[in-house]
Parts: sequence; C-alpha cells; structure tokens
Amino acid sequence: MANFIRIKKKSVEGSTSKEQPDYYKENGLLVFTEKYHQKRGYCCESGCRHCPYGFEKDKSKGSPDGNNSF
Repeated sequence: MANFIRIKKKSVEGSTSKEQPDYYKENGLLVFTEKYHQKRGYCCESGCRHCPYGFEKDKSKGSPDGNNSF
C-alpha cells in the first residue's frame, strides 16, 4: 500500500507575507518545494525534483509497471 502525504493547504490569495507556498501544480501533479522537504525533516527516497537531501532515483531500473515517468 502506498504512503500518502497529508498536505496542509495554505491560502496564497490575500496573503500579506512573502512566504512561498510548499508546493505548486505542474501538469496536474503536485511538486513539493525544497522548503517543504526541509520542514518535513527527512528524505522519502522518491526522487523528488527539489530534494534537499541529495537523493537521486536510479532511473535505469524503472518501475515494476514499466513506467519511468519519474
């Protein structure tokens, strides 16, 4: 069973602070920022685009279903 990450939504509209959101949407997917990963405090080893921990997914292995979209 997959592990799901609960996302605490932040209101970006009407915000007076210059704080960046923890994620953004790209092609219908959530992309977590480096700041989000640092606040979480550990690496999930999923090959995230903005991983501050230096983890790089081994792309040569691919996924069991043959989908190498990461």
